[in-house]
Amino acid sequence: MDAVGAFYFAHPFWVWLAVGAVFLAVEVATGSGWMLWPAAAAALVGVASLFIGVGVGGGIALFAVCTLVLTYVGRRMLRKTAPGGADINDARGRLIGHRGSVSAPFEGGLGRVFVDGKEWSARLDGDGPLAAGAPIEVTAVLTGARLRVRAL
Repeated sequence: MDAVGAFYFAHPFWVWLAVGAVFLAVEVATGSGWMLWPAAAAALVGVASLFIGVGVGGGIALFAVCTLVLTYVGRRMLRKTAPGGADINDARGRLIGHRGSVSAPFEGGLGRVFVDGKEWSARLDGDGPLAAGAPIEVTAVLTGARLRVRAL
C-alpha cells in the first residue's frame, strides 16, 4: 500500500488519468452514457493536480463535485434521442425519395429495381407494365425488403 501512496504523491496526474481511462473503458464497454462524466471529471482532476497540486482529499472532493456537475450539465444539455426514432443503421428508411431504374420488368405490379447501389424487390404504384431500364422513384418501404415505387 505504501508503494501506491508513494506513486500517487509522486505522479497524481497519471493516477487520475488512469482512473479516467478505467471509467472511459467501462463506458465504451457498456454504452450507458453515465460513465463518460466521471471519466471527464477524473481528467479534470488530473489536470488540476498537475497545475495546482491538489492533495488526496482535495482530489477526491474535486472529483465528486466535478462528476456531479458534469453529469447534471451533460445530461441536461446534450440532445436526447427519441426512443423508437429512425434507426440510423437501417438503409431502407433512407431510400424514400431516391431514384433508380428497373432491373427486371414489372409484371402484375411486381418487379425488381436498382436503387442506391442495390437491387430490391418492388411493387409499382399504378397499373401497367414497366420495362427494364425505366426510371423510378421510391415512394415507400413495405414489409421485408420490398419497396413501393412510381414510374418517372
